Amino acid sequence: MDAVVIGSGVIGLTTGIALAEAGLSTTIRTAGTGAATTSFAAGAVWGPVRCGPPERTTGWAATGLEVMTELAKDPGTGIRLTAGREVSPTQARPPDWLDLLPGPVGPAELPDGYVSGWHYTAPLATMPVYLDYLAGRFRDAGGTIEIAPVTDLTEPAVPLIVNCTGVAARHLAGDPAVVPVRGQVVIVANPGIDEFYIDHNDASSDYVYLFPHGDQVLLGGTATEGADDLTPRPEVAERILRDIAAIYPQLRGAEVLEHRVGLRPVRPEVRLERRELPGGRVLWHNYGHGGGGVTLAWGCAREISASVA
Repeated sequence: MDAVVIGSGVIGLTTGIALAEAGLSTTIRTAGTGAATTSFAAGAVWGPVRCGPPERTTGWAATGLEVMTELAKDPGTGIRLTAGREVSPTQARPPDWLDLLPGPVGPAELPDGYVSGWHYTAPLATMPVYLDYLAGRFRDAGGTIEIAPVTDLTEPAVPLIVNCTGVAARHLAGDPAVVPVRGQVVIVANPGIDEFYIDHNDASSDYVYLFPHGDQVLLGGTATEGADDLTPRPEVAERILRDIAAIYPQLRGAEVLEHRVGLRPVRPEVRLERRELPGGRVLWHNYGHGGGGVTLAWGCAREISASVA
């Protein structure tokens, strides 16, 4: 074995693919896959949010945009190019990273009480499908996935170890800079909505957003810093449904299909960093992507694979 990737969220799977497709014999070790990962609860539209620094994340995001746009040509990936709007109750301007998009960014139709907003098209991933696609692509490249929790990042006796453990890096890597930011969402039956919606109000830990995924809609959400419980809170779900129904009345009484909770690994800066280990081995840290994991995954993974090719 040439490499072990620790973690099987979108960062770990994408890193595993990059290494395996570069010719390395690669294993992913993880405490759980699919629904057990934070990635499963993501929205997840392209955009480097709650992550930094801009001088690095912009380049990684550009790579992610290129790859995800190409993947959107295959329905089996779970990615499609989707239009939508971000709106704000205060005067705001589109983030600079929207300049990376090839299509226009224009004014959005505003709900009552909102004063600014923008409309654009970007890749949107249905995460249960996308994670299955990534796992299948990794295995097709010769990779293996083991359910084997890791308690020591330096323990795998292989030349290359990659730490993609998200919030768990706080303990595994001894890094207090990575903080869990709890996100709770509600999945409901889709009455025919085909555009995403994001309330660009960052003044509260209560968010309002909507991402359509075929016959389902993901509704959110929260951004509760420091909270690490994974059990859905009924009062939070009720607030989400109430707030989004004020914008989309057709969602009143929508059939609730599922509740999901994930812990965003927020850090002042993404930690993509190489460390030399005894015996010529190498440990790469690849975590702290905040709300931009889907967006940054391919750029970070290719930076690692390029260093060992």
